[in-house]
Amino acid sequence: MRLEEDIKLDYKDVLIRPKRSTLGSRKEVNLNREFKFLNSKLAYKGVPIMAANMDGVGTFEMADVLATGEMFSCLVKTYSVEQLIEYFNSNISERTDYVAMSIGITDHDAAKFRDVYNEVGENLKYVCIDVANGYSERFGTFVKEFRQQYHNVVIIAGNVVTGEMTEQLLLNGADIVKVGIGPGSVCTTRIQTGVGYPQLSAVIKCADAAHGLGGHIIADGGCNCPGDVAKAFAGGADFVMLGGMLAGHNEGGGDIVTKYYKTGEWVKEEQQAAQGGPISVSWKDKIDRKQFIQFYGMSSSSANKKHFGGLKDYRASEGRTVLVPFRGSVADTVQEILGGIRSACTYAGAKTLKQLSKCTTFIRCTQTHNNVYENNTIGN
Repeated sequence: MRLEEDIKLDYKDVLIRPKRSTLGSRKEVNLNREFKFLNSKLAYKGVPIMAANMDGVGTFEMADVLATGEMFSCLVKTYSVEQLIEYFNSNISERTDYVAMSIGITDHDAAKFRDVYNEVGENLKYVCIDVANGYSERFGTFVKEFRQQYHNVVIIAGNVVTGEMTEQLLLNGADIVKVGIGPGSVCTTRIQTGVGYPQLSAVIKCADAAHGLGGHIIADGGCNCPGDVAKAFAGGADFVMLGGMLAGHNEGGGDIVTKYYKTGEWVKEEQQAAQGGPISVSWKDKIDRKQFIQFYGMSSSSANKKHFGGLKDYRASEGRTVLVPFRGSVADTVQEILGGIRSACTYAGAKTLKQLSKCTTFIRCTQTHNNVYENNTIGN
């Protein structure tokens, strides 16, 4: 047994220190990034926000909306070969440039990608090879063999949380490494297994390792607000992947659940009696209606039941199922996220998103925001 005693940090543990800035307005900030990937040698240009490959987030509809703003999506693994062929063969360039097919590391996954790629060819530029535990030898071998077969495909691989494994995956052929074990809002890996790593420290260490080799990383999970997204970029992330922050929208699909609540307020009702009789007055408890959409982790019992008929007898659920408020179109949420990042850049004196990490000084805090009215907010 070993014990690492140096302090590890999460997004909630720090703030970005403001500093003198020459920027006059948020609109002066450029959020676009340009990358040339290490192994595929392909180029990317866009706003490096990613939709996670989760039910309710990584859908065709979500990908199309985000792609119009040059943002990226990793599709859920559960789309069929036929659905994927139809999607990528649509001759819509944004689907080629800003959407990845997601797979695991089984023989079935390899065959599925091959079947799609053989039909759509270069219309499919990105693959996300996604497992919960990126430390298995089998995973590293799969990435290496996949690169040997597909030289011109951008490989996203993960998840890991340490610099040495980030380096190993890049050397095995990955272009982008997905960083994060257990930080997600509907992930219970840390509860079930005791395994994980504070996300901001993981991002800082993995970004340093990746950039030394010319690779890139995704900060995957743990962002609960636009400020967390800004902190991830400030910590060195090239992309930030969002799940819960993009859940609950029209584009994610899912059934809307309506719940009715007594508000504690009383409303007066008057009713005229027949034939001009007296008016009767009554007081009733005011009822409020709220709408939600179910959202769950992809290792949860809900996901396993939906896609595989239930959990295998050798494993436990490592995700939770929640109801998130239904928020309509994702466009307003995206504006909120991008506006927050732009504002963070102005405070740090960064004219571009690329400069943010170089301009950032983090300060450790015991509390990062005032939550006195957190349960009484009625709007932004």
